[in-house]
Amino acid sequence: MQRHRLSPRRAFLAALGAAVLLAGCGHKRPPVLTATPGQPAPAPAEHLDRAPARPVDEGPDVRAVGGEGATSADLAGRTGSGEGGPLADVHFAYDSSALSDEARATLEKHAVWLQSHRNVKVTIEGNCDDRGTVDYNLALSEQRARAAYDYLVSLGVAAARLRTVSYGKERPLDPGNTEEAWARNRRDHFTVSP
Repeated sequence: MQRHRLSPRRAFLAALGAAVLLAGCGHKRPPVLTATPGQPAPAPAEHLDRAPARPVDEGPDVRAVGGEGATSADLAGRTGSGEGGPLADVHFAYDSSALSDEARATLEKHAVWLQSHRNVKVTIEGNCDDRGTVDYNLALSEQRARAAYDYLVSLGVAAARLRTVSYGKERPLDPGNTEEAWARNRRDHFTVSP
């Protein structure tokens, strides 16, 4: 049996590649901000320059996203479920990003509302309960936001009016450790801006 030896140059390149891969594993990822098709993702510094519409506890896993308030005169006086916006939150089963029949019905109402309010844009904020790792929950909440995004686009909402952000488990509605609290936190929240 013949053994193959790496040349010194290849051995150096292999060691360098391994070092680069290991260096990338030592930090937490920030929330995932997904660009809508045809639009570049805003630079992180652009988001941090503006004050958020509601307080955000920033940390290594969460960045403030600017311009999120429902400030348009067209939205004045409107209420909804979730966190007080005109569009209700949609909820997900444990460890799932599949839209339930109830979530689809809610998104269909959102599409009708958005068609009658063509001057607004929506940020779909994916969220998870506090079980699971940071990276896992960021990925799952991104899938949840993307599921709502894809369904709204399929209903005729212009993709340029929508964007997604993944918060993972960093923005719970209910800090409790019960199934009811976890169910409330497994959601997509819709933030409307002019």
